[in-house]
Amino acid sequence: MNFKMNTVEKLTEVFKEFPGIGERQAKRFVYFLMSKNPAYAENLSLLIKELKKDTSQCEECFRYFISESKKEKRCDICLSQNIDSSELMIIEKDSDLESMHKSKIYNGKYFILGGLVPIVEKSTISRVRINELVENIKRNSNTLKEIILAFSLNPQGNHTDLYIRNQLKPITDPLNIKISSLGRGLSTGTELEYSDNDTLKNALKNRQ
Repeated sequence: MNFKMNTVEKLTEVFKEFPGIGERQAKRFVYFLMSKNPAYAENLSLLIKELKKDTSQCEECFRYFISESKKEKRCDICLSQNIDSSELMIIEKDSDLESMHKSKIYNGKYFILGGLVPIVEKSTISRVRINELVENIKRNSNTLKEIILAFSLNPQGNHTDLYIRNQLKPITDPLNIKISSLGRGLSTGTELEYSDNDTLKNALKNRQ
């Protein structure tokens, strides 16, 4: 007998794909939507569609940004003349970049890796932008002096740090580009996007 999921089950599966959302929370989202009037659901659907229309992905740092024209290929941070092009911070995701940028304690360039490297994973290239990162470094090698690895302090973040170092060392060593990691300031297990300004400031100041 063929099993066909109903709308509640399908939508639950969709919400389960959201970061940090499990079965129970996904179901709560579905029942919340069911309790709202039709106009609420229609407005939500419209906003999701508009989100895809209004956003672009920066071709340099891979950050998503609101763009007035799809012709613009780089975000406002990468286009800024006031950022320090000698520093490049490699981070996991957009929300990490937003937290760091809002803190105003770092004024260099960014690169969003797109995820963390799984501890047991053979197809790493399909999970993170390592090839794009290498090309970015080669392209900016004339001005780049330091690469800062800024990942959450958990086993997967530490594994990603080591992986990136090993991948970049053949490129950075001949060019005398320093590779550093966030230092004390972040507690073990801390997610970067949830860290306050003082914590980020100390972690950046004590990088090594």
